[in-house]
Amino acid sequence: MEQHQPPRATRDEPAVYQITVRGQLSADWRAWFDGMTITQDASGATLITGPVADQAALHGLLRKVRDLGLTLLALSSSEPKGLDGCA
Repeated sequence: MEQHQPPRATRDEPAVYQITVRGQLSADWRAWFDGMTITQDASGATLITGPVADQAALHGLLRKVRDLGLTLLALSSSEPKGLDGCA
């Protein structure tokens, strides 16, 4: 069975996460989500995107999604740009 590991930050750089939730949140919620970027996609969902320092911070963001009663549609992550400039 294949196991997927969360991205590991390089040179103390946080991984970038994108949390997709059902419904539309305005950019006014940016402070609530620790300064992450908040945008709406064409399907009416909200994308909450930005660097997340560690797993504890990620769990904190997911708790905020839960506390607002939002439906989590997707969670994705990417490595920060490393030595070779690739994500």
